[in-house]
Amino acid sequence: MGIAERKLEEKQEMHKRILNGARKVFLEKGYEQASMRSIANEINYSPGSIYFYFKDKSEIFQELHKEGFALLLNQFKVLDKVGDPFERLKAMGRIFIQFAQENKDYYNLMFIVEEPTKMPEDGGFKIAQEAIDRLASVVKACQQQGRFKDMDTEDLTFMILSAMHGICALFCKDRTTSFVNKTNEELMHNGYECFVALLEKS
Repeated sequence: MGIAERKLEEKQEMHKRILNGARKVFLEKGYEQASMRSIANEINYSPGSIYFYFKDKSEIFQELHKEGFALLLNQFKVLDKVGDPFERLKAMGRIFIQFAQENKDYYNLMFIVEEPTKMPEDGGFKIAQEAIDRLASVVKACQQQGRFKDMDTEDLTFMILSAMHGICALFCKDRTTSFVNKTNEELMHNGYECFVALLEKS
């Protein structure tokens, strides 16, 4: 490996290290209380050196936000070959819940941690909109096949996302302890199945 390749690899490794440290800090402190110094302390790095990689904590948060939604969208891609839009819709819900179970930290940053109030339009939230648009397109395809008649596409998309997010948020924030007779996994699975049953009756 040449010098240039080694330097690039070291830069990529430090970039990854900063993001991993920042993810922990944002989850522990929240966005407002996090700082470049606290992120630097987390990875035992000098605060000034982090600025060679990111201009501020907002840019770091955007990067984490984009990473999370990129992972989710990549998992949705396996459904492109599913012909029946209603089956695709049900599978999207299943993947969404599975993503939250397997990527709890990312899910909290994507949907639960309070976000910065001012973000550029081409930043981390653009890819979030792409995920919502994908869901809306599947809902519309279902309607074109006769399901969810006389229901507004946008309202229905919001309701579906809200229901799935509610299940995942309760899991990610450990708010399921009141349901003592079932495990988290059982609650998420059964909650999803109940929701699908309601969709099938619509």
